[in-house]
Amino acid sequence: MMIEAVRQTKTERGEKPRSPFTRWLRRHLPMGLYARSLLIVIIPMVLLQSIVAFVFMERHWQLVTQRLSAAVTSDIAAIIDLINTMPPASYPDIETIARRQLGLVISLENGGELPMPVRQPYFDILNRILSDEIRQETQLPFWLDTISSEDNVYVRIKLDGARILRVTVRRNSAYASNTHIFIVWMVGASLVLLLIAILFLRGQIRPILHLARAAESFGKGQKIDDFSPRGAEEVRRAGLAFIQMRERIERQMEQRTTMLSGVSHDLRTILTRFKLQLAIAGDHPDLQPLNQDVEDMQSMLEGYLAFVRGEAEEDVGTLKLTDVMTRLSAEAELHGKTLTTVIEGDDDVRVRPNAFTRLILNLASNAYRYADTIHIEARHGQRWLSVTIDDNGPGIPERSREDVFKPFFRLDEARNLDSTGTGLGLSIARDIARSHGGNVILSDSPLGGLRAVARVPA
Repeated sequence: MMIEAVRQTKTERGEKPRSPFTRWLRRHLPMGLYARSLLIVIIPMVLLQSIVAFVFMERHWQLVTQRLSAAVTSDIAAIIDLINTMPPASYPDIETIARRQLGLVISLENGGELPMPVRQPYFDILNRILSDEIRQETQLPFWLDTISSEDNVYVRIKLDGARILRVTVRRNSAYASNTHIFIVWMVGASLVLLLIAILFLRGQIRPILHLARAAESFGKGQKIDDFSPRGAEEVRRAGLAFIQMRERIERQMEQRTTMLSGVSHDLRTILTRFKLQLAIAGDHPDLQPLNQDVEDMQSMLEGYLAFVRGEAEEDVGTLKLTDVMTRLSAEAELHGKTLTTVIEGDDDVRVRPNAFTRLILNLASNAYRYADTIHIEARHGQRWLSVTIDDNGPGIPERSREDVFKPFFRLDEARNLDSTGTGLGLSIARDIARSHGGNVILSDSPLGGLRAVARVPA
């Protein structure tokens, strides 16, 4: 049975208006528990990895690159000192020492000029650090190329006497080139942990979804045979509480029906005895009011029993909306009323057929009783089935639209029940709608009378 919530404004509830950021966050965050749980795992992991990667890149990677570049620059400065102090005949020995001991390939040119500077990437850490180290260590004009080759770095330094020293350095000698290994391990470990979290969360969320489906089915009046508490202890406790609640509701409904069946049997016996005694007494005019009272009691008894039963024992099945509309058209023709019908969406609906048909017939009969023109529109969407009944009758005052759903309530205004009514038609209609997980709402009709909207989950 669905409990209707009372709608209030935020001001009436004493809540503060949400900020634009809060509204934007609620609009863009996923609504599902599974997706939100994954975000709780993923966001801290991504933030932690970003901070670690930033610190590593900014401190460790830069520091290692700076030290390697400083070592290479010191070797180049030592070569320059040897060239400036040793005689030209020893240059081949200097090249051999640089190649074997320092891992540098050098050559000396006379009368050369430095090429035009190579445009380096803005975020090239090697170019920036190595340039600073060469400038600080040698204090000589130089040319640097760190992008032409993936394996080597080319340096040209202008010495005294218009001589150009060419130096080829292995990139890994001046640059921490194994940084990607750290990133690969970090990302790979994160993906493994994320996969484990996804599998674990899926196993924890599945019992909650199972409980939600069971509660939704029970709210629609459908039978639940395969539900059993599973998952974490808290979820098991919630599932067990749901089962106990369902059993209490079903037991209460069964006791109510059994009690009313017994009462109806006793009352019918007494009413039959009254009818027999009145029949023996004859057709005296003074007995006509008593006969009418007995008939009214019989009608109210049958209506009350129908209200209490509420068609709860009926199973869910398929109902064609066209069949219901055809029956309504036949009744409208019988009552001499003008009826128009519209069906939007799938013709087949999953409801309790007899109960739902009775719901629509009760609302339509109420319109037939007080109006001449009736319009019925059924819309079958993906989530909801709505049946709207408009009429041009006298309507119901807004202050009494909730009271008319109370059993045996009678209006004193123009739209009062006639002598054949029991005051249970709208009560039974709303009871059936709520047993399906929906509701019946009354409002003003564009035709000038009353609009009744029956809305149940599709």
